[in-house]
Amino acid sequence: QVQLAESGGGLVQAGGSLRLSCTASTRTFSSYVMGWFRQAPGKERECVARIAYTAGGTFYADSVKGRFTISRDNAKNTVYLQMNNLKPEDTAVYYCAASIAYYGSASAMYHNWGQGTQVTVAS
Repeated sequence: QVQLAESGGGLVQAGGSLRLSCTASTRTFSSYVMGWFRQAPGKERECVARIAYTAGGTFYADSVKGRFTISRDNAKNTVYLQMNNLKPEDTAVYYCAASIAYYGSASAMYHNWGQGTQVTVAS
């Protein structure tokens, strides 16, 4: 029902910053819960952040709390993940995902996914 397109990944030195963007092709973007997930080699996919229909409700994994900020611009059909003070442990493929009726972190409940964008943090 909704297509997601991610951008903004790349190579950065430890302590640096990146901003990921995900643009959705839908006429009802504001009705979706949006999440950012990541999957590192040898690890399970984890939810690092999510944001509710409006910017008021957010969630962050403990590993990124205080360093990452999720936001959304409903007028632009876009969700962002600002990543500051990046660490080598943040190296992973990052995915954006959309849910129409779910407010948790279980990846199986997000029915629309982007292609993923690689984030590599060098020490």
